[in-house]
Amino acid sequence: MSSATGTPWSDPVTSDRAAADADPNGRMDAATPHPARIYDYLIGGKQNFPADREVGDKMAEAVPGIPLLARANRAFLGRAVRYAAEQGVKQFLDLGAGLPATGNTHEIAQSVHPDAAVVYVDNDPLVSAHGRALLADEARTGVFEADLRDPQSVLAHPALAALIDFDQPVCLLLVAVLHFVTDDADPAGIVAAFAEKLAPGSHLVISHAAADLLPVDTEVLRPIYQTSSTGALRDRAEIAAFFDGFDLVEPGLVQLPLWRPEQEPPQDLSQYWVYGGVGRKNR
Repeated sequence: MSSATGTPWSDPVTSDRAAADADPNGRMDAATPHPARIYDYLIGGKQNFPADREVGDKMAEAVPGIPLLARANRAFLGRAVRYAAEQGVKQFLDLGAGLPATGNTHEIAQSVHPDAAVVYVDNDPLVSAHGRALLADEARTGVFEADLRDPQSVLAHPALAALIDFDQPVCLLLVAVLHFVTDDADPAGIVAAFAEKLAPGSHLVISHAAADLLPVDTEVLRPIYQTSSTGALRDRAEIAAFFDGFDLVEPGLVQLPLWRPEQEPPQDLSQYWVYGGVGRKNR
């Protein structure tokens, strides 16, 4: 989450110090890999630790296209946010937001609507600490630590109420996060709990790793994947079910490069084993 002026978060020493100051209880665990920091590493970020890089390297060795896929996911996020903003949405709730990187939600939304309100939520203390430090002066952008698997803890948070009016349309972002939610945590119920709060005209953005697109046996990735988190790879039908109550906008639920591309998508889509889609709540 770089500043609203678009300046990248490029000084890891200063940022780490700021994050440490923002997290006086010292809960940031550098020894345990975390999905947000692994993702940051895969898209070329600097806010990760050796444990994260080790898992990222193992994943890229098993499936060499993973860094390319991570960047495609980030690009999808940008296109989806811009689309929702261009439909008139001025409020954005980014769940499982991850670490700052190029093209953050608030930068894109506020480039369309300077008064857009953006709230980032993540369960990693490193993410929330850095976010609070970097966005302290941003009146229309907030960040707090919570677990999306407990929707009520998110929805009842005062930092959310300070910026988001659920009587008006909201863009709810669940980008590359639901595949970290196990079936026994009821991901469909989680999405529904948030969706119930959304006014007509709201948008739901989801990207999700797809078992039916993975170019290798899922068992190759599973042991690596589960060193940093638990979760579940799902097929297209299971992912589409998360949009219950929403009308999918064109082109529907598709591989990431195919969702409203800004340039000609690659002919070989075999390495893009993540579906992305945007739904609109019309009632």
